[in-house]
Amino acid sequence: MFDGLFNKLTEWIKEGLIDGILSSFTGMFDSINEQVGEIAGQVGSDPESWNSGIYTLIRTLSETVVIPVAGMILTFVMCYELISLIIDRNNMHDVDTWLFFKWIFKTYAVIFILTHTFDIVMGVFGLAQSVVNDSAGIISGSLDIGGGADIDALRTQLEAMGVWELLGLYLETAIVSLCTSAMSICVFIVVYGRMIEIYMVISLAPVPLSTMANKEWGQMGNNYLKSLFALAFQGFLIMVCVAIYSVMVQGIVDADNIHAAIWLCAGYTVLLCYTLFRTGSLSKSIFGSH
Repeated sequence: MFDGLFNKLTEWIKEGLIDGILSSFTGMFDSINEQVGEIAGQVGSDPESWNSGIYTLIRTLSETVVIPVAGMILTFVMCYELISLIIDRNNMHDVDTWLFFKWIFKTYAVIFILTHTFDIVMGVFGLAQSVVNDSAGIISGSLDIGGGADIDALRTQLEAMGVWELLGLYLETAIVSLCTSAMSICVFIVVYGRMIEIYMVISLAPVPLSTMANKEWGQMGNNYLKSLFALAFQGFLIMVCVAIYSVMVQGIVDADNIHAAIWLCAGYTVLLCYTLFRTGSLSKSIFGSH
């Protein structure tokens, strides 16, 4: 009598553990698939479409507060440029009228850049957005993790295990589920942190762009444009990270050793979080921004 009761209790515990493992197993991949779709939507947005309210605030601050300062810097830089052009020609003994036309052209070009600052900024992010959106279509369309998993075969494999082994496996899947939740937090930090950094960078856009006409001071503007491209294309690197991760974890769906596969998935998740935080510095190094 007690043996029969014990066997029934054991079977009931096994069924509960198996259902919990399968639920965590399938839910884990649903979470990853959801993250892929959300990342594509987040990093594929330019500053204006991501949050129009913040963009309007930043643009208003830039046009009312920063541009007057940029105008003063432009005046200083162009006076310095004019002096340099005259002095460089044999200490003013060999001055041609074309120098003044050159100076006027440079001044007009910088004023044009300064008055179209946000058009230039949005053009950079528009270019990057088209690249990210094109890659998102390829990545999201080919990575449906766990969609073809043979749940019945996996259940059969689990039913052959003992209670204690199932209990250990249940704890393992719970830990990996926590890892995927941690991945969601990391994605949130990276994506939202990147957007906040973008808004801060574009708020001061007129200042570095006002220095573009001078060779010495122009390094500030050149480096700013490099930083802008680095921030814009960081979204593409984030998509590449998620795509690589998704391809790597697809192998755990059909793995023979489920214990090793689950811990491998946990390792991949930690690796993804690390590489996501590295996308910013990697993008800056690619574009030569300091």
